[in-house]
Amino acid sequence: MYTFEIDASAPKADLYAELARAADALTSGEPDAIANMANIAALLWEFLPDVNWTGFYRVVGGELVLGPFQGKAACIRIPFDKGVCGAAAQTGETQLVADVHAFPGHIACDTNSASELVVPVQHNGNIIAVIDLDSPTLNRFDAEDAKGVEQLARMIADRI
Repeated sequence: MYTFEIDASAPKADLYAELARAADALTSGEPDAIANMANIAALLWEFLPDVNWTGFYRVVGGELVLGPFQGKAACIRIPFDKGVCGAAAQTGETQLVADVHAFPGHIACDTNSASELVVPVQHNGNIIAVIDLDSPTLNRFDAEDAKGVEQLARMIADRI
């Protein structure tokens, strides 16, 4: 069992640095991608304030397939041309959405979600997954959140 002392009220740069250290400790030396994604999803769920879904969608056969997550049951398959997750996978760019209801083609897996941050995970030049964070609060995520999750995605890319 792992225990982490992470101050969720710390400045975001500090919070994400602590989350990256904890994710490194959880995944270092563990070759199983699913186990690593599960622990990272749980870590994000436990320590990020004001989120209602944290997890992964994996690239499988040209579409996104649900991976380990925390939150309500979710959409299982997402085409690259649908929703916020699909946009991140298709473009390879982080999607920072202040109001998901204003996002064209948004997929409402949880009707309580109001804002979303989706970060692609790239390995050897290919998108292999996306990290998806949802919040019931409009404008929950900002550039600091995006930067922190992008750093996490780079660190775990060869572990998932």
